[in-house]
Amino acid sequence: MATVKLENITKRFGDLTALDDITLDIRDEEFFVLLGQTGAGKTTTLRCIAGLDRPEEGTIYLDGVSVNDKTPAERDVAFVFQSHILYPHLSVYENMAFPLHPRKLSSEEIDRRVRDIAQMLHIEHLLMRTPNQLSGGETQRVGLGRAMVRRPQVFLMDEPISNLDAKLRTEMRAEIRWRQRDLGTTTFYVTHDQVEAMSMADRIAILEAGKIQQLGTPADIYNHPANLLVAGFVGNPSMNCIPSDLSAANGELRLTLTSNGGSDNSIAIQDEKITKALNDTHPDREVVFGVHPEDVIVSHQSISNAFQAEVYSVEPLGAETIVEVTLGTDETGSHTILKACTAPNFAAEIGQHLYVTFVADRMHFFDKTTGNALL
Repeated sequence: MATVKLENITKRFGDLTALDDITLDIRDEEFFVLLGQTGAGKTTTLRCIAGLDRPEEGTIYLDGVSVNDKTPAERDVAFVFQSHILYPHLSVYENMAFPLHPRKLSSEEIDRRVRDIAQMLHIEHLLMRTPNQLSGGETQRVGLGRAMVRRPQVFLMDEPISNLDAKLRTEMRAEIRWRQRDLGTTTFYVTHDQVEAMSMADRIAILEAGKIQQLGTPADIYNHPANLLVAGFVGNPSMNCIPSDLSAANGELRLTLTSNGGSDNSIAIQDEKITKALNDTHPDREVVFGVHPEDVIVSHQSISNAFQAEVYSVEPLGAETIVEVTLGTDETGSHTILKACTAPNFAAEIGQHLYVTFVADRMHFFDKTTGNALL
């Protein structure tokens, strides 16, 4: 068993509260991702688990045992840093073997572990090289290998692939996830990249300003964001979040997307479940309407329950085309933009008018004041 539990953890640096009453429960062999922007408290969370920082309040458990009073060496965790620092005078083999020497393993066992992990990471041909002979991706692999040879209870990974180029990041995401499944080691991974989080995690916790905003599977968080912060953070492109009005008349609930341009950006809400939930929470109100770009329907021909909007920009991306339409301008004169993911062969030109509507059961609504989801 290798479980991690954080119970009401609070960490302060002077007047700054880096972690504010954090509670998390990571399961055995789980790949758990802590997702948040720079400064959210992600690295501080890892440092507290590793014993490098001590929380002012709360308890940290490894396998059900409190480790608050244990040193980093006693916690049996491997910390993989964002920048892998290798000993420049040692070979790759020696760098990987280095953490095994204090464990008093035989030379045969050390050799076996290093070569097994090197083969697993496809770096066996690099073992006799020195760090200055490695590329960025090779250095990342060696750093991971140095952590893996220890066979710790828990891997703590602090944005270990953020310094790589896009192609290498994609390759390393798959490789790290595959090796974690192969080894069965509980992994606590932090990142600011929502694509990394969504593609790698068994579960994700969204952290902002030291507070957990939402915890769930990638699908849960994507399909049911708890608040506007999560909605705007997860997804690529992220969810459209538009100030809007709800109004009930003649037995129909209508949504009007806010516009200063005088256009009627209004549709009927046709999903019965959504209509009932909104009617039960005072239908006449200001809200923030949310919809993922792939749930926005745009058409050159007139379609049912749609309004017209002007094309603001077109981004052909190969596998899809992102079409942005403008709903008018806000009080500062900036355009209110709605993004739609369309087929790669969808043809649109700037200034053209399209009909716009939404997938009926994929509409999201948030309280304008609190930002919390209404459904």
